[in-house]
Amino acid sequence: MVTGGNSGIGKATAFEIARRGGTVHLVCRDENRAEGARGEIIRESGNQNIFLHIVDLSDPKTVWKFVENFKQEHTLNVLINNAGCMVNERELTEDGLEKNFATNTLGVYVLTTALIPVLEKEHDPRVVTVSSGGMLVQKLNTDDLQSERTAFDGTMVYAQNKRQQVVLTEQWARAHPTIHFSCMHPGWVDTPGVRLSMPGFHARLGARLRSEAQGADTVLWLALAPTAAVQPSGRFFQDRKPVPTHLPFARTSSSPAEEEKLIEILEELAQRFK
Repeated sequence: MVTGGNSGIGKATAFEIARRGGTVHLVCRDENRAEGARGEIIRESGNQNIFLHIVDLSDPKTVWKFVENFKQEHTLNVLINNAGCMVNERELTEDGLEKNFATNTLGVYVLTTALIPVLEKEHDPRVVTVSSGGMLVQKLNTDDLQSERTAFDGTMVYAQNKRQQVVLTEQWARAHPTIHFSCMHPGWVDTPGVRLSMPGFHARLGARLRSEAQGADTVLWLALAPTAAVQPSGRFFQDRKPVPTHLPFARTSSSPAEEEKLIEILEELAQRFK
């Protein structure tokens, strides 16, 4: 299962899995774009086993309903949490949730935790979350998860969400030892998301940005390679190697109590919308 599989790293990942003969479940928000991507992946890979599910990850009620239906009909070996958003002005969903947090953190939390029982039934199950090196500038902040009390900076909110994903990966790895959890930084990749959300950054780096296929390389390795499963669960990777989750002297480490608080808040929100 690849979330956000209609473009960028997600599409490159889905195509390569399809090319190797795997069954792929694309979880996407925009039906028209997703149908186009599905058709393209089928044509270029020759693999018909590409299923499309229209799900808005910023809507936790929809995510819960999707998983309930999915597990009645399908099995799952690998979940790739790739979908994300960077909204540069504070925007609320219909449920009153800040859009970046709802998509990047709560949506990932609900989808992953709801699918854990499905994954645990399979051999060598894995969860790979596409994070970002931007999280290195952020310390976990559980006091203002939805940016209600501080000046809104979409780039920093996104980076905080990516820090939250790293913490969640570490927590899940401890709680569910039969599943191999990992998260990763794909490098700076020339994707539609970067072009739209960070136009200045995109213009400055230009040709130095990685291709979508290059960005997908470590995702695929973590999802499929036997050597990746030998690595301890819960690690953060870049270019197929585990790398530190904190910069030296950056003071971005969080306490067990802060990390437990994140889980508690997310679980309370998840159950509220179940």
